[in-house]
Amino acid sequence: MRTLLLAPGRWTLRARLITTMVALLAVVCLVVGGLVTLALHTFLLERLDVQVKAVTSRAYTARDGDAGEYQPDGEGPPPGSTRVQANPLAFLDAPGLPVGTVGERIVRASVVASGRLAEGSPRPVTLTTEQQAALADFPINDTVQTRTIPGLGEYRLTAQRSPDGDVVIAGLPLSGVHDTIYQLVLVEVIVAGSGLVIAAVVGSVIVRRNLAPLRRVAATARRVSSMPLDRGDVALAERVPDVHADPRTEVGQVALAFNRMLGHVGAALAARHASETRVRQFVADASHELRTPLASIRGYAEYAQLSGGTDLPDDVAHALSRVRSQTERMSELVDDLLLLARLDAGRPLDSAPVDLTRLVVDAVGDAHAAGPDHVWHLDVPDDVVEVLGDESRLHQVVGNLLANARSHTPPGTTVSVSLTVPGGSAARQAVLAVVDDGPGIAPELLPDVFERFARGEGSRTRGAGSTGLGLAIVAAVVEAHGGSVAVESRPGRTAFTVRLPAHVLSFLTPTASA
Repeated sequence: MRTLLLAPGRWTLRARLITTMVALLAVVCLVVGGLVTLALHTFLLERLDVQVKAVTSRAYTARDGDAGEYQPDGEGPPPGSTRVQANPLAFLDAPGLPVGTVGERIVRASVVASGRLAEGSPRPVTLTTEQQAALADFPINDTVQTRTIPGLGEYRLTAQRSPDGDVVIAGLPLSGVHDTIYQLVLVEVIVAGSGLVIAAVVGSVIVRRNLAPLRRVAATARRVSSMPLDRGDVALAERVPDVHADPRTEVGQVALAFNRMLGHVGAALAARHASETRVRQFVADASHELRTPLASIRGYAEYAQLSGGTDLPDDVAHALSRVRSQTERMSELVDDLLLLARLDAGRPLDSAPVDLTRLVVDAVGDAHAAGPDHVWHLDVPDDVVEVLGDESRLHQVVGNLLANARSHTPPGTTVSVSLTVPGGSAARQAVLAVVDDGPGIAPELLPDVFERFARGEGSRTRGAGSTGLGLAIVAAVVEAHGGSVAVESRPGRTAFTVRLPAHVLSFLTPTASA
C-alpha cells in the first residue's frame, strides 16, 4: 500500500483526476487565504498606527487641562526638575483606549512618568525599570515601530516631541491584531478543509460517473480476453453499448474505435475458421481416400511375397519388404491425420465407463514387450479408477506416451508410470504420469511439443522414425475427454502428466509393477 502511495504513476485514472483537482483547489485556497490574511494584517496595522498617533496627539491637549501636581504612586517630581507639571499621563485617561495601552513622558531626558492601562485599575500602572529601559532608546521621529516590551509582548510605538521639548511615547498592544489574524487563519483552515473534503467527495462521484463509459470498454475488453480465440468457430459478438460510443466525446471515440477493432478481429477469426475448416475437410477427405490405395499396395506386396516364396531374388524380396513397411507407416500416418481431422470437426467419441487401471497395466505390459532394453516401473492404486470415454482412444493416449518415452530415450532408461487420484474419491480426478530419466527435451522445443508434426530428433535420442503426430493426438484426445496434459522436462527427468475426470472408484486387488 505504501509503495502504491509513493508511485502516483500506478494510481487509477480516477484517483489521479481527483487528486489533481483537490491539489489545485488547495493551492487556490492557500493563495487566496494568504492574500486575504496579508491584506487584513496590513489594514489592522495601519489602523493601529493611526490610533497610536492619536494617543500621542492627545498628550498635548490633555496636558494643560489637568490642574494640580502629578505625583504618580506617591512620588514627587524627579530631582533637578524646575517646574511642577500637571498630570503628565493625562492622555492615558482619555475614553476609548484599550487595555494595555502604554505611555511615557520624558522631560529634559528624564522619565517624568510612565504607565500602562490595566484591567480593573482606575489609574495607569507604572512600568517597571526593565520595561522603561525597553523604551529608552526609542527614536523620536514621529514614526510607528514594533518593539517588544518585557512582560507585555509586542507593541506598536511612536514618539513625538512637543514645542516645549517634552517627549511623549505611546503605544498599543499587537495582541488584538494577532488574535484577529489567528481567528481568521483558523476560519480559513476550517472552511478550506471542509471545502476540499466536499470537493473530493463530489468530484469522486462526478469523475466516477463520467468514467463509466470507459469502464464499460474495459469490461468488454476483459470479456473478449477471456474468450478462447485460438481455435474453433469464434462468435465475437461482444461490443461496447452504443449509448457509450458517442463520437462527440473522447471516451466515446475510444469505444467506437474498440468496436471497429472487434469487428475486424471477428472478421479475421471467421476467415481463419473457414480456412481451417477447408484444410481439415481436405485432410479428412485425402486421408479417407488414401486408406484404400494404401491397403491395396500393402495387400499386393504381401501377396507377391507369399506367392514368390523363396524363389524371389534377394533384392526383390528386400524391395517388397520395404514397400510393406513404408505402406504400414503411411497407413498409420493417414489414420492419425483422419483421427485429428475428426476431432477438429468436433465429432463425438464413444462415452462409456473405462477401467483406466487395467488399461494402464495392459499398455505398460505392451511397452515392456516392445522395449525390453528399458526399465519399466508401474504404480497404480488399489481401487479401480474409471473414466467416461472412448477406451480405444484412451489406450492410444497411454500407448503414444509410452512409445514416445521408449523411442526418444537411450537403452537402459527408466520409465515410471503412475496412476493416482489426488485427494481420494472426492477429487473426482485421475492423474496419469509418465516419467523418464532420459536426456530431456530442449527448452526451445517444450512450447511446441504438442503441436502437429513437432519433432525433436536433435534433443532426444531416436531409434525409429516418427510422424510427429503422437503427442498431438494425445493432447487432442485428452482435451476431447475434458482433461488436460502437461509436460515438464530437464536433463535427467521428463514428465508427461495427464488429468482426466474420474467416474467411479471401487475396490480392486493391488497391481504389481511391470
